Amino acid sequence: MRLSKIKLAGFKSFVDPTTITFPSSLVGVVGPNGCGKSNVIDAVRWVMGESSASRLRGDSITDVIFNGSSARKPVGAASVELLFDNAETTLEGQYAKYAEIGIRREVSRDGISTYYLNGTRCRRKDITGVFLGTGLGPRSYSIIEQGMISRLIEAKPEEMRVFLEEAAGISKYKERRKETSNRIKHTKENLDRLRDVLEEVEKHIKHLDRQAKTAERYGRYKEEERRTTAELLALRTHHLDEQAGTATARLDERKTRLEEQIAGQRKLEAGIEDARVRQSERTDLFNEIQGRYYKVGSEIARLEQSIEHANELRERQEKDLQQAIVGAKEIIEHIDKDESEIAQLELTLNELVPGLEQAENAESASAESLHRAETALAEWQEQWDDCTRRFNDAQQQRNIEQTRAEQIESRIRGYSERRRKLDDARSSSDHDALKAKLEELTEQEQRKSQARDEFDRALSDIAEKIRKLREQDKKLTRLVDERRGSVQAAQARFASLEALQKAALGEGDEGVQRWLEAEGVDGDRRVAKTLDVADGWEKAVETVLGDYLQAVCVPDIEPLTTSISSLKSGNVTLLLEGTTGASETGAPEMLAGMVSGAPQSISGILARVRVADSLNDALALREKLGDGESVVTADGIWLGRSWLRVSRDRDAKSGVLSREHEMRRVKANLREYRARFESARKLLTDGRMRLTQLEERRETMQGDAAAVISEYSEVRSALDSLRYQLEQVSAREEAITLEVDEVDNEKDSAEEQLRESQRMFVQAGSSLEELAAQKSTLEARRAELRGELDRVRGQAHEDREAVQKIRIQFESRRSSKESAAQNLERMQSQLRQFQTREQEIREQLEQRKTPLEENRARLEQQLQQRVQVEQELASARRLVEDVDNELRELDQGRMQVEQAVDAARNDVNEAEMALREVRVRREGFAEQLAQTDFELDALLEGLDESASIELWDDKLEKVRRRIDRLGPINLAAIDEFKEQSERKAYLDSQLADLTDALETLEAAIRKIDRETRSRFRETYENVNAGFQRLFPKLFGGGHAYLELTGDDLLSAGVTVMARPPGKRNSTIHLLSGGEKALTAVALVFAIFELNPAPFCLLDEVDAPLDDANVGRFCDIVKEMSDKVQFVFITHNKGTMEMARQLTGVTMQEPGVSRLVSVDLDEAVKMAAS
Repeated sequence: MRLSKIKLAGFKSFVDPTTITFPSSLVGVVGPNGCGKSNVIDAVRWVMGESSASRLRGDSITDVIFNGSSARKPVGAASVELLFDNAETTLEGQYAKYAEIGIRREVSRDGISTYYLNGTRCRRKDITGVFLGTGLGPRSYSIIEQGMISRLIEAKPEEMRVFLEEAAGISKYKERRKETSNRIKHTKENLDRLRDVLEEVEKHIKHLDRQAKTAERYGRYKEEERRTTAELLALRTHHLDEQAGTATARLDERKTRLEEQIAGQRKLEAGIEDARVRQSERTDLFNEIQGRYYKVGSEIARLEQSIEHANELRERQEKDLQQAIVGAKEIIEHIDKDESEIAQLELTLNELVPGLEQAENAESASAESLHRAETALAEWQEQWDDCTRRFNDAQQQRNIEQTRAEQIESRIRGYSERRRKLDDARSSSDHDALKAKLEELTEQEQRKSQARDEFDRALSDIAEKIRKLREQDKKLTRLVDERRGSVQAAQARFASLEALQKAALGEGDEGVQRWLEAEGVDGDRRVAKTLDVADGWEKAVETVLGDYLQAVCVPDIEPLTTSISSLKSGNVTLLLEGTTGASETGAPEMLAGMVSGAPQSISGILARVRVADSLNDALALREKLGDGESVVTADGIWLGRSWLRVSRDRDAKSGVLSREHEMRRVKANLREYRARFESARKLLTDGRMRLTQLEERRETMQGDAAAVISEYSEVRSALDSLRYQLEQVSAREEAITLEVDEVDNEKDSAEEQLRESQRMFVQAGSSLEELAAQKSTLEARRAELRGELDRVRGQAHEDREAVQKIRIQFESRRSSKESAAQNLERMQSQLRQFQTREQEIREQLEQRKTPLEENRARLEQQLQQRVQVEQELASARRLVEDVDNELRELDQGRMQVEQAVDAARNDVNEAEMALREVRVRREGFAEQLAQTDFELDALLEGLDESASIELWDDKLEKVRRRIDRLGPINLAAIDEFKEQSERKAYLDSQLADLTDALETLEAAIRKIDRETRSRFRETYENVNAGFQRLFPKLFGGGHAYLELTGDDLLSAGVTVMARPPGKRNSTIHLLSGGEKALTAVALVFAIFELNPAPFCLLDEVDAPLDDANVGRFCDIVKEMSDKVQFVFITHNKGTMEMARQLTGVTMQEPGVSRLVSVDLDEAVKMAAS
């Protein structure tokens, strides 16, 4: 394989599309400094994958694009293409069979590079992969640029080793070892992760076993809780239905009162409407009179303005009349002056006409003679041009046909060579082997794809569960917040009631409380807290008992009498404990029958008090009362036979029993709210625990899926690459077939074109001889015609100047006459306009005298009419004000009625709100009941008659305590236990597969290391031997060798030791520049002898060498050129003489490089012939 062409466009100084050919193995590139020679080296390194801008002598990768010059604009992209002749292939793999290989790189201003391999887009990795092991690359030893000689010799041992590795062809092994090491690393990571997952799964399975058993007990308790909750909701719903009936009756009563108020309001509004009708009629009359008033005023203003305008117009017209008279006089004077000037100009024009006609006749005669002479010369010129054109065409045709014949012969030779290469390429195809490998990889890809799909489905299921749990978490969070708010509101209400109750019962007296605590008495055992009063009779009991409600219940009074003296302040009443029921303390008509839970002493007091529904009933019973008896009504009116007591106080001590009843109700609600809050919080905690478990499970599974996807991607990548190779092979076979047919057709066509070109060449030679004789005759006729033309042209010029002079005088006088005539006509027109204007103004002044007197008379009439209308307007205004006052009084009365209606409507709204509150609470309980899937009627029928809200609250609390003792519950533990068991079995199989894969990869690493050591040792020894042989040859003596810096052949560096003849230097750095250059050449050529790269680029390597060393350098290059193609840049004449072809790089246009090529072998042949 050798480099045949480089195509550049827009690359650095090569802005125009440029093709550099390399037809032989010794090609020199020459030219002055700065003309762009080194850009050829940069182009080769760039297209082979160089990514460092600094190594291309730039700051960024876009610096390789032509950036403009003084005469050219910048371009938007750069491209370089290398074409290799692969007839004698040195490549391995799929590209070995191609007769020609092309690699191209393009870059645009956005910095994005695009690579092409044989016209197909590819990656940078594909380009470098093609040349692995061949010695070619962007930084290989085959490209030696300026300054690289010293860097090569002075390189570190590790850097020097890279060159030997490339020569040994083990760079591809290093790449494979790197990929294998990465796979081992990933496999070990997967193994560690898999073992961790297995350990967690085993722990999780043990934990799930315990959770599954707890979940079964939880299910039984939850069913019991659901049933009890439904029954409690049914009891509360029934209680609210009763409250709704009472609230409905209260609402109907208040609506009746509201309707009475609205009727009175409507009656008052009717009176207001009558007053507004009268107001509207009187306002219309007032507006009509006011309109007439404004109309008269408007007419007066119009007449006054018209009179004033007429006076101003008369003054202005008199001024215009005076101006028209003065302007007419001035115009008449200008007309007389213009008429005298026109007469003088006509006399002068009549004198110039005869001389002008005589001069024009002479000019016409000379122009005719000039035209005849020019016509004769033009006819001769046409004959001469036609003869010259035919002569040039014949000469060009002969040259074209000669060049064309040479090109056709070259093409025919190229077609023959191309046909041979195509036949060789067709016979080297490995299509069947690629197909077999494709089937194997397709089967592997299907297995990996199935595993990936299984992971995807599992992850999708988990993601869906997580989504549902998150939605549930949001709903439960809102529910917990709502129930927390209910609990906090109930706690606040209870604390408020409790503070009021303590103040009312005297529990705020610190002295009494300390004395009770010191005596071991429970201060909370107040009488008010022990009583259970029937609904509606709280006020009556409070009135009767009074301060007894604050009394403290004690088991025995006598022990406390001994310490009474220690109570220094405060009031306290002590009563013996011992309660009686309502049936034991008295008949239903007694107040004791309305109370239960009271101490015996309190029951005795209440047993002597009768009850009455109203005050009239109490008065009727008063005469029947016995000694010590009394009667009390439900609203707290207490009567004896000779006394009456009424309590309407609103202090803190009033309403003790109703407040105690409300405190019990709020406390019950608080227990219910807390239970519901704890239930919702428990569900929220369980859901979040489940969500956390699922997310951990998803993360674990995502890790496993990533490993499977990585393996799938590797197989998929290999499969795509193989498919691409197979498509390339198939496409190449089809292309070869088409190309063979095309080559045969083109070769036949070229042979026919060659015969036709030879015939045309002979014909063009005959035409040239005839045309040469005709040209001699025409040259003699040209001198005669040019003499006659010069004479006639002089006479015509003199006549033309004379005519031009007279014509200028004539045109000047005529232009002045025309201008004066136009001015006269304009003045006459202006005179007529002034006269017409004067007549019009006089007529207008006469016409305006009569209307002015009429307007003055009408103005006097309108002034008298306005006085009369003003009187009528004052009378109408008084009538409107009277009806406005009446309407204002009615509006004040309506406001009072509206306030009464609003008060009644507020009462109705309060009743409606109370009813709505009951209904809302009832609906809330009904919704909760509906969620339990129980029917209200069935629950109520199944309950005992003794069932109450308090009993069922306690029952529900016990069930919930049993659930709480179970702790956190995983409801999905049973299903998860089964899933985790299946997962463990799958992970065990994955662990076995990964272990096998790791062993296989480690065996591959050991094999690569063995091969690398073997190849490096062999290469090192061969290069060292070649270096020791070439060094004395270049230096004429001395010795040099290579030395390893370590024992491990996989990592040992390489140093260069060189001693020229007669020197004992201890290090390579002590050598001169020329000695270093020759040492580097010896080393590079020693590498080339072992592993010849397809070509070698040398950029001014001979610059530091003298003539003698240049000769030795040239000799060894010529010797190596049999195996390696050399392209060298040089300024040295001796090196130029070695080249078989020279390519010159010039810069005639600033900043733009161009090529000039010389084939030295052909030049020598031409000189010899």
